[in-house]
Amino acid sequence: MEAMRTADGFVVNTFLDLEAQFVACYEAALGKPVWVVGPLSLCNRDVESTASRGRTAAAGCQQAITAWLDGQAPGSVVFVSFGSIARKLPRQLVEVGHGLEDSGRPFLWVVKETEAAAPGVREWLEALEARTAGRGLVVRGWAPQLAVLSHRAVGGFVTHCGWNSLLESIAHGVPVATWPHFADQYLNERLVVDMLGVGVPVGVTTASVMVFDDDTVALPREGVVRAVSALMGGGEEADERRRKAREYGEKARRAMEEGGSSYENLTRLVQSFAQSEVKGPKE
Repeated sequence: MEAMRTADGFVVNTFLDLEAQFVACYEAALGKPVWVVGPLSLCNRDVESTASRGRTAAAGCQQAITAWLDGQAPGSVVFVSFGSIARKLPRQLVEVGHGLEDSGRPFLWVVKETEAAAPGVREWLEALEARTAGRGLVVRGWAPQLAVLSHRAVGGFVTHCGWNSLLESIAHGVPVATWPHFADQYLNERLVVDMLGVGVPVGVTTASVMVFDDDTVALPREGVVRAVSALMGGGEEADERRRKAREYGEKARRAMEEGGSSYENLTRLVQSFAQSEVKGPKE
């Protein structure tokens, strides 16, 4: 709170076409400027150079994933990743895998190394991969999310609703199925589902940080199938989500281009602090 009180303003990773009303409310409440300069994931348009995000061992992983995606039809793959913090206990992990298998859709599923190392899980994942060979790809550990979301084969993203992941998906015009786990992720879900119209909820209401018992399953395989079908299927609602996602993706790209809202905000931010340097420190 002290930092907020003494700050000259606030820099936020979003863009005006996405959250203009909230930015205005925030500025009014704080009485200070809010510079929205995102989506920052679009700062470097060279996906090849940004995908590894500093991971020196990521090149081989990215090449294998890209090669697999290249063999899939446009918009056919559902990408499933729950961020770096939230962890699925073995029974829930197995239900997710069965749901993806039963959905009949091509899928790219990121499983944390700690999840894959649980007793019996490694063998189960290998069996799943054998049953879904060619249609499913299980990545253990880390995956180049930006490269995946920007690939033409990816048509939907099952996400934990972390802000960076949601914004990256929106920036690349990919609709989402929302599975929030804790904290602001539930508010983020409301934004993309109820206000932006680019998401469909999986229906989970239990925070994952409250699940300590492996017998607890927040979402059974049937729920996974329903969510994937709603996200990737046809019909007016699904088509409208895809249309809106593409529209927001185009707006995100325009915001970062020269003359766009985020470009201009960043320019004003730099100018503001340059002027402060000329005037000298505050008394």
